[in-house]
Amino acid sequence: MTRLAKFIAPAGLILAAAAALPASAQVQGNIATVDIPRTIIGTTAFQTAYEQVNTTYAQQNELRRTKAQERQTMLAKFDKNGDKQVDDAEQAAMQKSPDFAKLQTLEQEITALNNQIDGARVFAVEQIIMQYPSALQDVTTKDQIKFVIDPGSLLFAPPEADISGKVTTALNTRVPAVGVVPPSGWQPSREGVQIYQEIQQRLIAATIAQQQQQAAAAQQGNPAAPVGR
Repeated sequence: MTRLAKFIAPAGLILAAAAALPASAQVQGNIATVDIPRTIIGTTAFQTAYEQVNTTYAQQNELRRTKAQERQTMLAKFDKNGDKQVDDAEQAAMQKSPDFAKLQTLEQEITALNNQIDGARVFAVEQIIMQYPSALQDVTTKDQIKFVIDPGSLLFAPPEADISGKVTTALNTRVPAVGVVPPSGWQPSREGVQIYQEIQQRLIAATIAQQQQQAAAAQQGNPAAPVGR
């Protein structure tokens, strides 16, 4: 198990152990919840690092956009029915085309650029994760908390049980900044990739929700004119 996984026991095991105890031997002590991706997203180190990635890897980002557009233009030539997709028949025709080798090269180049940019973000996240157990220990010791559970594993928990904000504050103290350029030979850990993917899902969902709210606000501010008789 990873260091962080060892520190935070799986919620299911905690709940099962507590339920198995007789009433006179139920677990005593404060129980709290912590949302790991949210605590990391809230840190100054994370937010600054993501901005730095956009700046440090601006050339790679632009090259990725250019190659993605080139790839889309090539794929459009094989989209005979105009459905913006390449079906099996169109795929077979594409593989026989002289442009297929170039298309494969483009896809490989785009993947390499994606890996480079994503790798920089995972590297930043991993540096925060390294300090997570210590930051969590700071909070649990101060608040005399005995168990910490993932909120997604609970049916109910009062708002005051959530210590995510406190852990974020502790992380800001322990890791005020991180780097975004991995050293030579660095490889992302499974844990780092998993948490990074969860963070990306949160960020994408937040962006979609914000866009929907903006669209709804614009619609309310400029309602459709009533249809006349």
